[in-house]
Amino acid sequence: MTHENSTVKPTEAELTLLNILWNMGPATVRQVHDVVSVSQNTGYTTVLKILQIMHEKSLVIRDESNRAHVYSAAKSETQTQTSLIKDLISKAFGGSTSKLVMRAIDDSTSAQEIDDIRQLLNSLEK
Repeated sequence: MTHENSTVKPTEAELTLLNILWNMGPATVRQVHDVVSVSQNTGYTTVLKILQIMHEKSLVIRDESNRAHVYSAAKSETQTQTSLIKDLISKAFGGSTSKLVMRAIDDSTSAQEIDDIRQLLNSLEK
């Protein structure tokens, strides 16, 4: 069963594994499980099953040249984040980027984050 690559949105569990692969680079199921098990009580077979489903959805690429299959993210972290944000803006904010940004920036936003956002806005205006 193949899905259209651009419309497949990773689940929360899949995003957890994608974040590990983005940080580590290509990894075996055992390596991914070792990282995820530090913060979650997730079994090896669960990680394997999720990675297999992600492979069917084309979210990961599987290198089968070694006995232990090596998985890597099919799209970069930035590509995935952009896709998820565009989907969220469309579904929850009526297509308005400014509404999303205004909701995201609140009292808990640090002075450093606000400064970073100001610098980004300044660079976009140039």
